[in-house]
Amino acid sequence: MNSRLHAHVPYLRLSESLEYILENRINPELFFSAEALDSFICEKMTAQARLLHGTGLATTIHAPFLDLNPGALDGTIRDATRKRFQQLFQAAAILKPRVIVFHPGYDELRYGDSRMAWLKNSIAFWREFLPCAKEIGCIIAVENIFEKEPSTLRGLLEAVDDPSFRHCFDVGHWNMFTTVTMEEWFAELGPYIAELHIHDNHGKADEHLPLGEGLIDFEQLFRLVSRYAPRAVMTIEAHTRERLERALTNVEKYLQTQ
Repeated sequence: MNSRLHAHVPYLRLSESLEYILENRINPELFFSAEALDSFICEKMTAQARLLHGTGLATTIHAPFLDLNPGALDGTIRDATRKRFQQLFQAAAILKPRVIVFHPGYDELRYGDSRMAWLKNSIAFWREFLPCAKEIGCIIAVENIFEKEPSTLRGLLEAVDDPSFRHCFDVGHWNMFTTVTMEEWFAELGPYIAELHIHDNHGKADEHLPLGEGLIDFEQLFRLVSRYAPRAVMTIEAHTRERLERALTNVEKYLQTQ
């Protein structure tokens, strides 16, 4: 498996998936739900991390996101988000991920009139966590979710202005919500991209199909990655083993150009 390529694995299913991961040399992106954070055991995770790293595999992490918002106007929501992310960084200190992906929490429908207040809160929030990321040696990457165009994410990235704070480009989310071309998105945020989430859809729902089974132009995506973010981690977000195996087959022709 390409050393830059990872695959989505819920942490709660890591134990049952370990044999498959090791046998197929899959670098996992471990998704931590709230339940996973409340139930993980340090000793067990330490043994899992030792096994993964000892066999030459790397990890990335996907943070919890349901009900959370780093830029929330309600301070109580920010406090809850802070608590969850503090828990996450305890796990990250054991797993030593390359990148931790977070949802930024911006939604134009909810925050359009309060964009600057959301942005101010977000900037202060992420600056709190930069020392944690630097101590671990990982990158915080904020993922596009509902963003129609990249200006809000660019404002956040430019304001925080730190090499440990970067962007995760999710091509499936882009295809669902974008009002700009992929070329235009990369022209704005390409140099900030530390990770990509790779999955396909038909532009109407977050289907998480294997690449090549929807409408996204992956030839263009990989050309842009080569140009703007040649060292970025790439994570296949397939939610079943069957889809993952199809995605791993389909991605091979693109990896040859990287």
